[in-house]
Amino acid sequence: MNAQVTIIGGGLAGSECALYLAKRGIKVRLFEMRPKKMTPAHNTGFLSELVCSNSLKSKKPENASGMLKRELELLGSSLIEIAHRCSVNAGDALAVDRDAFSRSVTKELENKLEIVREQITDIDELNINDGIVVIATGPLTSEALMNSLKDWFETQELHFFDAVSPIIDAQSIDYSKAFIADRYGEPDEEGNIPEGDYVNCPMDKDEYAQFYQALIDGEVIPIKDFERKRLFERCQPIEEIARSGVDAMRYGPMKPVGLIDPKTKKEPYAVVQLRKENQAGTMYNIVGFQTRLKWPEQKRIIRKIPGLQRSEILRYGVMHKNAYINSPLLLNEDFSSKKNENLFFAGQISGVEGYVESIASGHFVGMNIFNRLNHGENIAFPLETMMGGLFAYCSSAQDLKPMYANFGLLPALDKKVPKRQRRAAKSQRGLEVLLDFIKEKRIETGVEL
Repeated sequence: MNAQVTIIGGGLAGSECALYLAKRGIKVRLFEMRPKKMTPAHNTGFLSELVCSNSLKSKKPENASGMLKRELELLGSSLIEIAHRCSVNAGDALAVDRDAFSRSVTKELENKLEIVREQITDIDELNINDGIVVIATGPLTSEALMNSLKDWFETQELHFFDAVSPIIDAQSIDYSKAFIADRYGEPDEEGNIPEGDYVNCPMDKDEYAQFYQALIDGEVIPIKDFERKRLFERCQPIEEIARSGVDAMRYGPMKPVGLIDPKTKKEPYAVVQLRKENQAGTMYNIVGFQTRLKWPEQKRIIRKIPGLQRSEILRYGVMHKNAYINSPLLLNEDFSSKKNENLFFAGQISGVEGYVESIASGHFVGMNIFNRLNHGENIAFPLETMMGGLFAYCSSAQDLKPMYANFGLLPALDKKVPKRQRRAAKSQRGLEVLLDFIKEKRIETGVEL
């Protein structure tokens, strides 16, 4: 077999997989159609461009996403290392300057492998029998390639809908009404709440009621084949959350718990949070405000938020259709195709959901390809690890839904632990199991353990 690996798609999964292999001496050719052909959500031709939030979520290992990031750090993930270099202050979350991040990933890839700026539309173009191919085209896989995959697999396309949040010009925020603080900030001896990394726009009960009404009355962009049941749970547009109940936003993206308004010394009735979009702090995205509202409606309704009455929107929220394959039916546990094991899938097209999850799947596929080329064996992470639980779900679930890291994927603890300590205990167990697994399998991570 030819030792060259062809990767289709320069998103998070494809980039991570490519760097894993290239750093270990495997010849890699990466195809990316942008900027020749753009997607509905991308703005640049840079690789690993983040199109939704700029947050890779929690850094705390007792959080499921934090545990997954820690596993990737132990395994020497290239993109997680770059994310730390390009990070912006975001409290306990790992958020990045998305432009700096994608530029850094692109530069590192350009220095290590061949990048071809062409669109692949037909799986038969890939010569799968002559070498290993990875399809990592993500949830925005072109319709032509998805139709080709549908024909090749003799199965139907699955899809869901995703949405992204608007981005605000920092200079247009009214700080006389908004305040800066992280959730659960502890007051000092004089009762003052320390500043944090999030801009918070508080609402009283009347302001919230008016905002709620504006949202449910707002005019949305009609989308072909749109069904509410096909909205992925964690990317529900804010107007859809509002329609599910008058208090739904106050228990979701607008929850005030743990935030104290320094003007009133109390929790607001509801709060809208803004998070830094870039290292310079000139742009902020509205946390949890994915939307399919028409653009004039977005401006009108966002300006009802205290502190954002004169806000300038730098990027409007948009919604797009995402695609993924039926992995349990079509893929082996190493994410290779059951029809032809030279063909691998990585990233959101394989059923994982989320930035870090996509990076993890790219790393996982890279490891399996490298091991096959050098040792002839597959790698399956222990189920106690977040990677093991997530990938086992994607390859075996009876009714596949896009899945992100969560502690429900992990087996129960062997001994009783107080409820508040269970997540931390599962995380500690999983990370210890991973370290033993790395040593047992003699996995070269490039990091000091």
